Amino acid sequence: MTKLGAAVGAVLLVAVLAAAGVVNAVSSLFGSSPSGHVNCAKPIEDVPPVFCALYVAAAQVCPGLDWSVLAAIGKIETDHGRLDAPGVTSGENFAGAGGPMQFLQPTFEGVLGRHTFPPGGATPPSRYNPHDAVHAAAFYLCDSGAPQDLYKAVFAYNHADWYVRDVLAQARRYSEAASRGTGNCSEVRAPTPAARVAIEFACAQLGSAYVWGGDGAAEGGFDCSGLTKEAYRAAGVELPRTAHTQHDAGPLVAAGEPLLPGDLVFYGTPRDIHHVGLYIGAGQMVHAPTFGQVVQIGPYRWAGDDYYGATRPHRAVST
Repeated sequence: MTKLGAAVGAVLLVAVLAAAGVVNAVSSLFGSSPSGHVNCAKPIEDVPPVFCALYVAAAQVCPGLDWSVLAAIGKIETDHGRLDAPGVTSGENFAGAGGPMQFLQPTFEGVLGRHTFPPGGATPPSRYNPHDAVHAAAFYLCDSGAPQDLYKAVFAYNHADWYVRDVLAQARRYSEAASRGTGNCSEVRAPTPAARVAIEFACAQLGSAYVWGGDGAAEGGFDCSGLTKEAYRAAGVELPRTAHTQHDAGPLVAAGEPLLPGDLVFYGTPRDIHHVGLYIGAGQMVHAPTFGQVVQIGPYRWAGDDYYGATRPHRAVST
């Protein structure tokens, strides 16, 4: 890790940030794609799947650290090891840093002396080995205060305010990309495990008959709220039976706030909410429309609809 830019005292930095309300804001940026529940099989933005898997695995050594922070550091330091420059795969850069996460050798050895690296890297561990480098970064951030004080931890990694800002901005982009739904049941992405389970359940019902009052096979199919109720029951979240009572159970998604996969979308009026679907991203939902139709994927907005609002049942179930 190179030490670029003017060093600022960490105590002063945190005091300034706290006064601006930034410390609390930072802690809320990266809860949308919990490490360990990220699907790395498909590229997320420009993160290579192999590096994505390393970031997700390494984040587990620092409970609460989001994979996206490690990915952002890997991006800014060496473009996930793709940078063609001295010190990435061998040698050192002008500041003495080396490897995909740009560790100074004494810093890397210090981390190695404090922690036992998991198997899968070099023997002995090397800052040039991606597995070892990414795990070392996770250990170092944790030792420096992550995830409780993420700004301070990233500042310890590289003593420059611009660097911290860039890392946190990039991390947020990666976190949002990992949580952004595809609108496709064959490539489910969701912000929480509960949302993922609910979506996978609903997707497994595609083609099932619409049955008024139906909760599944016992009734021969589903109605709209029966489908959403059973989808969330599979995820360990109990919902009321009707669309109207499910809406009132909340928690509500604020008007203008982007929808997340797993949100429930409702249609009707304050007196009569008559339909509900399960949002899966890209403007699509899984729902049981009406008599004579089957459980299907369709747009959640259309000309002349009576869209009313959305709730986020998975908000409280994120582990």
